[in-house]
Order: sequence, then structure tokens, then C-alpha cells
Amino acid sequence: MDRKRTTYALAVLFAINALNFFDRQILGAVAEPIRKEWGLSDGALGMLGTAFTLVYAAVGVPLGRLTDSFRRTRLLAAGVFVWSLLTAVSGLVTNYWQLFATRLGVGVGEASCAPAATSLIGDLYPPEKRAKALSVFMLGLPVGIAISYAVSGAVAHTYGWRAAFYVAGLPGVVCVAAVLFMGEPARGATEAHAVGARRRAGSPYRLVLSTPTMWWIIASGALQNFNMYAIGSFLTPFLMRYHGLDIREGGFVTMVVFGLSGIPGLLLGGFAADWLARRRKDGRMLLGTLALLASVPLVYLALGQARDATLAFALLMGAGVAAMNVYYSTVYPSIHDVTEPSLRGTAMSLYFFAMYVLGAALGPVGTGLASDYFTGRAARASGVLDTAQAALEPFRAEGLHAAMYIIPALGLLLTLVLFAGSRTIAADMARLARWMSGEDK
Repeated sequence: MDRKRTTYALAVLFAINALNFFDRQILGAVAEPIRKEWGLSDGALGMLGTAFTLVYAAVGVPLGRLTDSFRRTRLLAAGVFVWSLLTAVSGLVTNYWQLFATRLGVGVGEASCAPAATSLIGDLYPPEKRAKALSVFMLGLPVGIAISYAVSGAVAHTYGWRAAFYVAGLPGVVCVAAVLFMGEPARGATEAHAVGARRRAGSPYRLVLSTPTMWWIIASGALQNFNMYAIGSFLTPFLMRYHGLDIREGGFVTMVVFGLSGIPGLLLGGFAADWLARRRKDGRMLLGTLALLASVPLVYLALGQARDATLAFALLMGAGVAAMNVYYSTVYPSIHDVTEPSLRGTAMSLYFFAMYVLGAALGPVGTGLASDYFTGRAARASGVLDTAQAALEPFRAEGLHAAMYIIPALGLLLTLVLFAGSRTIAADMARLARWMSGEDK
């Protein structure tokens, strides 16, 4: 593909990823009015996110395998149509279980995005430019999140939370049309060695998992997604309860802290990752390790700020989230570094399965249940024994505040996992290069 068509393709993939996270994050933006309207606990609220991610992960495995054999642009178009339609339908629900069902459907549609899009980027850009290209694609994460919180919070403040879902469904029509005009690159088109003349025998899943670095990357994905989905689900409620903001103010602060702050992390991380990768094989993974290590004290200090220190909280938390976003610029291209082109969709689907089942699925509900536990403990400490939701309301700020400390604790563990992956990646890259050049029979 020529440069103009390649740039167009990357722009479309960025827009689709932004829409992906826009629609996914609406629930976090309007969580408080939904919880209050239906009298939900934080655990029940978190379960909505967990249901979404479990379906997303389960459907993602067969869709990832389909990515390696089917036309990826058509798969993307179908997925965008499904999730956009069901996002709009979410605004029509009248009870918790109807919303639960529509979020399951959104998860099915969105499961098509990452395996197909990252596989396309792997065939659009050569290895030395891949981290920057994937960083642009992953900019859809903070941009989509930022727009979701800004737009959804403002719309919900003026028109109610249901209107936010209607607004979110509209851009999908444009994205479906745009992706159908993309060209489909040949698999392995940007590799240094010819690919496809000789295929390895055996299960594709076993082949992917025979690479030691993939196990460390999969473990890192579970920890990263636990934290990111915990923040996404409960940052606005935390700002409203603990710092006393309304839904529009909370949405705008979350837009900056959880959305826009990710942009420098992704862009600078992508450039630095490619620069380091040209100098040492483990450069990308080491950069991710250092960035995540830096995020731990920043998030911890942010949570330690007083109730009236909203600005200090936002600055520290935003810096921590920026460092956390370097993860995507370093780990995603590392998957391509150790996986042959014909198995990259499969590799991404396995990675996302663990990332969502063990991470994103547990992040919202785990944090929500921890919040409920600490809320109940605070109530009992104050002599309140009534377990009704209304009686617990005055203690929810304290309960959620205590639960949020799970994030820096798991961030420290994530740092150790990424460092372990940096110790195996050079050997795995060398093994793949030998196979692709025909040296290994």
C-alpha cells in the first residue's frame, strides 16, 4: 500500500478504537445516576462491567482466530455496527437486567476490534515503525475515554443518563462506511523474510503459548487491565463522593485525568520504544517496566490527598495514568516481535482473553465489592448497623477511597512481571527470526 492509503487506514483504525472506548466507558461516566435510580450497590454496578468483559474475552478468541483467515476490514465493519447499535439501545432499558443484556451485546461487537486492527497494523508498518503506529492506534484509548466522559457527563447532566447512550451510537455509522474503503494488506507484507511458504504444524494456540515472553505479557495484561478498568469504572464516582463534584464536573476531571493524560504517555512511549528497540532487543519491555514503576508512587500519593485537594489529586493521578499508558506502546509491539504474522490475530485474542477475564472482568467488580466491604466497615465503626443502601450512603466515599488503594498495590506487582518479560524477549525474538529465515526446520 502507498503512504496515503496507509495513513488513511491508520486514521480509520484510530477512529474505530476511539469509538470503541467511547462506547465502552459511558457506563463509568454515568454510573452514579444509574446506581441511585435503581438503588444498586457498588458490587452490582461493577458487575455490569464484568459481564461486558467476560463476553468480550470469550468471543474474542474465536474472532481472533477468524482474523487470521478472514478479510479483516469486513470483520471490523460488522463489529462496529453491532456495538454501536446496542450502545444506542442501552438508552431504552428500564431496569438493571435489561442494561446487563445490552452490555453483553456491546461486548460481542467490540471483541472484533483489537485482534483485527492490530493484525492490520502489523502488515501496514515494518517492525522499526510499528510501535509508533500502534501508539497512534492506541491513542484511541485516551481520546475515546476523554470524549466519553466529557460528552456523556455533560449530556447526562442536562438530558439524563439515557440520552448519553443515544448520542454515543451515532458515530458508528461513519466508521462502518470508512473501514469498508480501506485496502486489505497482504499478511507478512512488511516483514524482512518471506512468510507463508512454509507453515508450522500443530495447534496455533499452542504455538503462540510456546513462547515464554507471551506468558509474561499475558500476566501483565491481566494486572494492567484490572487497574485501568477499576479506574475507569470508579474514578468519576470517587470524585463525586470523596471530592464533592457533580456529574458534569466529575466527568471533565476524569476526561483529563483518565483520558487526555494518556496521550503523552502513548506518544512519547511509542517514540521512545522504537528508539530503544533499535539499540537493544529488550528495550521496549524495559521502558514499560520503568514507566509502570514510576506510576505506583504517583497513584499512591494522589489517593492520599485531602478531600479539598482536588487539583493536587488530579495532577498526581493524571501523571500516574500517563505513565500507565506507556504500557500499550511497549507491550503491544512486543507481541508482534515474538509472533509470526500468520498467528498475530490468534496471539492478540489469547492475550485479550486473559487480559479481560483475569483483569478487566475482575477490576470493576473486585473494586466494587471492596468498596462495599469498606463502606460497611465504616458504617459499623460509626454505630450504624442498618445494611440498607440508603443507610450506607454517608459512608460510601470512605469505602471507595479505601478500595482504590488496590491500584498501586497491583501496579507494583505488574512492574515485576514486565521486568521478567524483558529477560526472555531477546531469545524469543532470535528464535522467531531463525524460523522466518528458514534456518530452523
